[in-house]
Amino acid sequence: MLKQLIRYRQASLSWSVVCTVALSLWGTPSIAGDPFRSSNPRPIGDNTEAAFVEIFKNGNYLQATDYLEQAIQTETDEPLAYAIKASLAYSNGEWDVMKTSADKTLAVAEKLTTTDPLRGNLYQAVGHFLQGAHEFKNKSPLGALNKLQLVLEYLDKAEAIAPHDPELNLLKGYLDLILSVNLPFSSPEDAITRFEKYAAPNYMVDRALFAAYRDLDQYDTAMEYIDQALANSPDNPELQYFKGQILRKKGRTKDGQPKDLELLQEAYTYFDQAMKKVDQLPKGVQTPLRHDHEVVQHEIEKLTQMSGEVPS
Repeated sequence: MLKQLIRYRQASLSWSVVCTVALSLWGTPSIAGDPFRSSNPRPIGDNTEAAFVEIFKNGNYLQATDYLEQAIQTETDEPLAYAIKASLAYSNGEWDVMKTSADKTLAVAEKLTTTDPLRGNLYQAVGHFLQGAHEFKNKSPLGALNKLQLVLEYLDKAEAIAPHDPELNLLKGYLDLILSVNLPFSSPEDAITRFEKYAAPNYMVDRALFAAYRDLDQYDTAMEYIDQALANSPDNPELQYFKGQILRKKGRTKDGQPKDLELLQEAYTYFDQAMKKVDQLPKGVQTPLRHDHEVVQHEIEKLTQMSGEVPS
């Protein structure tokens, strides 16, 4: 169960819950530098903001890395920059970089608490989660479990300060969602309500709700939200891949056998679009994308042979 808890499921592909929220989809901010808040904005740096745009508006992780390195050098008091770097290192299996960046996230967040208790506590939760993910992958699952308790503790502190804060609610909503998938006493409806009522910006909310309904196997509703995300960012290869995933799930039986040729062909179209920009995605996304792109072709061939149709 713990392994499932700290590894996000298919659509997140390689990010922990914290990584996913820290890297949530870019929306149209009303205040430059703070993608989360339309009032009382925080001074999130321009390079950190630019990294957000490249990752989740454009799906270009290569360009985002350049902005991120600038952020690390010039926006040294912004814990989100270090959290993003740790997240990407996790995705790419760069464990030393992840550990250093996770430690830095925590240290900067502790300092931030004196001037911004909300974000300071929030990113202390992030830092402990990242450290726990590193601990699990490289040392001890028990150590990761202990870190999870600290994550919850600091999230509670942040929520006590501003329970309706959009950045907090994105993070807490994702954690509620993963707990609901893995623990019998947790409810996915709590996460969905949190996303719908308090999280922002809307582009981030679309992705969050897509993930929520996907994990509940409610694929029609998940499709509505990924369609909204794609309507705002149609050339993002990661979003194209996510839509292909849902189409493929709908095109197979519960035991994974291909059943709907039209849906599988549509899934292939989205996988094929994503493959055109595969090199700008992180390794943790590239590997499953290449696999799904190949496997769905075999599924299409199997159905066409069964029906006697000529493959398109």
